[in-house]
Amino acid sequence: MELFVLNKNEIIKKLCDIIGKEFVSNKSEDLFIYSQDPGVSDPRPVDFVVMPKTVEEIQKIVKLANEEKIPIVPMGGGMTLSGLVIPVKGGIVLDMKRMDEIIEINESSRYALIEAGVTTGKLQAYLEEHHPNLEVSIPDAPPSVTVAGNALIHGSGFLSQKHGDHGSMINGLEVVLPNGEVCKLGSCALSKYWFTRGPIPDFIGLFISSFGTLGIATKLSIKLYPKPKMRYLVFGLCKDPKVLPNLIYNITRTDLAEDILIGIQDKPAWMKGYVVIMVYITGDSEEELDSKTKLLKKIYRKGKARYMKAPDRYYDIFLEKPQFAAKAADFRKGGGFEYVGAFIPLEKIPEIIQIGNDISLKHGIIPTMGARFISKTHSAMFFISYSFNRADPKDIENARHALHETNKEVLNIGGIPWKSELEGQKLILQKMDPNYKMLLKTIRSALDPNGIMNPGNWEVN
Repeated sequence: MELFVLNKNEIIKKLCDIIGKEFVSNKSEDLFIYSQDPGVSDPRPVDFVVMPKTVEEIQKIVKLANEEKIPIVPMGGGMTLSGLVIPVKGGIVLDMKRMDEIIEINESSRYALIEAGVTTGKLQAYLEEHHPNLEVSIPDAPPSVTVAGNALIHGSGFLSQKHGDHGSMINGLEVVLPNGEVCKLGSCALSKYWFTRGPIPDFIGLFISSFGTLGIATKLSIKLYPKPKMRYLVFGLCKDPKVLPNLIYNITRTDLAEDILIGIQDKPAWMKGYVVIMVYITGDSEEELDSKTKLLKKIYRKGKARYMKAPDRYYDIFLEKPQFAAKAADFRKGGGFEYVGAFIPLEKIPEIIQIGNDISLKHGIIPTMGARFISKTHSAMFFISYSFNRADPKDIENARHALHETNKEVLNIGGIPWKSELEGQKLILQKMDPNYKMLLKTIRSALDPNGIMNPGNWEVN
């Protein structure tokens, strides 16, 4: 594919005509932050960055990109860690942060209609002020991540144990297709209400975990949920990971838990050799919370785990929304970490804990692992975090090798790496059913014949 028929000065002029010169740049000092992310991916060059405000502006940019064969990479909060919004083949980064309007909160049907640049922090704060009886599931990430960006990569949060990952919480999407046309998906395709995905053909799934290769999401309807009056945390401890599948299964079958997390770390020292189980419960009274706590203590005991009364500071930390996983992720000088997130079956939890421990120790990295259980344990999102010193290229390369080995092992045991970097995507495509790959290639070619949408990602040969 021949890129940049026009020279860069002509392209800048055309982009400025579309959205104004203050929101377009090809200056190296502006492009620098878009050429990299906090993970281990090598920096890659960016030619332009634009910050559109309207759908119409995005349409014009996409049409220009088609005319001139310029790659486009849409970016939300830029916090995926795995290089998904760093251009592989240069071109335009479409920074969506100016499209940050909360358009509607529908209390009856419990959804929020928002633009793609709305952050989780902004939506959470807005609900707390204006709709205190409703809440949205948010990920364990800084509040600067966008709601749309997280949902469109199968993200998860504190309500996912009950209601599924964030992709399944999408009611509707508005997308600008690679030809510049606007398409509405879900009930909004034929109704003024953005309340459901069916009962019409469901095309929303095409845009989830496609990493911007099929279009640019501009609006999203996300489900909201009743907010409980009280929330509490019941800790458990076990030494043998083999008891976890049955223990977690028995917790979820009672419908006691709002959320269930496990954590495995060699630091602080007291955690080494243990799995920490965190079960979040909700209720309308202290009596209700006490009753649920007693039931969980019995389940722990029968499941060969024990209840742990933690210091007050632990409750303060782990009841935060969002939790900041990075607080516990970096044990090295230099402040870097990246993780393999993997969707796996519940029964594979003991095996992946052993895999994470072995690979971490092999690479001289302190074992740091955890999981959130999705939709009453229909799956688990397990993460293995590898810290590194950002100032040490050898240390970065060491973490990169650990990530690659982990992706291989995840696939070997029947799991699926989550929001994979380029090398992880290649591994997934190698193992993928050939007809699935053919269908993916056919859809991409039909929607994006010029190959401008985040090229380099999900590349099917």
